[in-house]
This record gives sequence, C-alpha cells and structure tokens, in this order.
Amino acid sequence: MKNQHPVVHFEMPYKDAARVTEFYETAFGWNMNRFGEDMGNYIMARTTETDENNMIKTPGAINGGFYPKRPDAPQPGIVISVDDIQSAMQKVREASGKVFGEPIDIPNVGLYIAFSDTEGNFASMLQPKK
Repeated sequence: MKNQHPVVHFEMPYKDAARVTEFYETAFGWNMNRFGEDMGNYIMARTTETDENNMIKTPGAINGGFYPKRPDAPQPGIVISVDDIQSAMQKVREASGKVFGEPIDIPNVGLYIAFSDTEGNFASMLQPKK
C-alpha cells in the first residue's frame, strides 16, 4: 500500500523561547531558528538535514516547530501533508472533524490549516508549494 498523507511536521507550545531553544539545541543538537512578531514568534526546529529547498534529505525524518503557549492554544500537534487542501478540509468535515478558519499561505512553504479530530485532538494540514 502506498503511504498517503504522511506526517511531515510536528508542533509544540513553549512558555520561554530562549529556554526551549537552548534545551533542544543542547539536548539533541537541533538547529533552532527563532522568528519574530511578524511570524507569531514561531521557532523552527530543524531535526534533520535539508536540501536547498528546505526539504528533508532522510526519508521518514521530520522537522518541527514551537509556538508561544496560550491558555487556549492546542497541545502538541502534527502536520499532515495533503495534495489538495480544500478537498482535505471537506473530508475532515465529512468525517465529523472540525476545521478552524481558512487556509493561510505560508511563504515558500504552502497552504496551512488547523483542525481537530473526533476526539478533540489538534492537528493541521499542509498543501506544500510545488
């Protein structure tokens, strides 16, 4: 069976940007790239080598990121790759999941949207730029 819609990214909340950056750099040697206010203070975590297009070189490995923790923020989540985000959003709804808002365009990455499954678990989908 061909793998469909692989997990391509992880996300976790943080309380202290400097502390979480230092922890993962020290404990695991990850390359942590902190973005500013214009990118929501997101921290990109590079856990594996990437090519010139920031695509992973090792099949099965994923990179991730950290976002500021808020009382209403979801807990750790995954990002699932989809070919057509509109179609995937419809399938989530048909399967009784909840889609949050409209897709956002992440420059040089693709279209992104968050959703929850029938158990209330947070996840998101990404239609990568081609």
